[in-house]
Amino acid sequence: MKKLTEFEIELKLESLPDWEYYDEALHTDLEFGSFKDCMSAMNRIAFECEALNHHPEWTNVYNTLDITLKTHDAQGVTELDFALAEAINKIVEVE
Repeated sequence: MKKLTEFEIELKLESLPDWEYYDEALHTDLEFGSFKDCMSAMNRIAFECEALNHHPEWTNVYNTLDITLKTHDAQGVTELDFALAEAINKIVEVE
């Protein structure tokens, strides 16, 4: 998997306004109506992660979910990170 350049990343981020690029990774913070809603979203995201065989770094505190995407083998952001970010956005749009 090829690591994307910063220019390529910034272009792709134009279609993902809730995501940011820093520290060699994509980041987003999501807030839900309750802990249960947050955990439900995490479970749905987990199925997509398994399907893509790509797993986020994430933390959950009550109703918030902080997600970091990075392809460790490439030591940076790849197309796979953007595929997962897009899938995450589709999942949380339903919330």
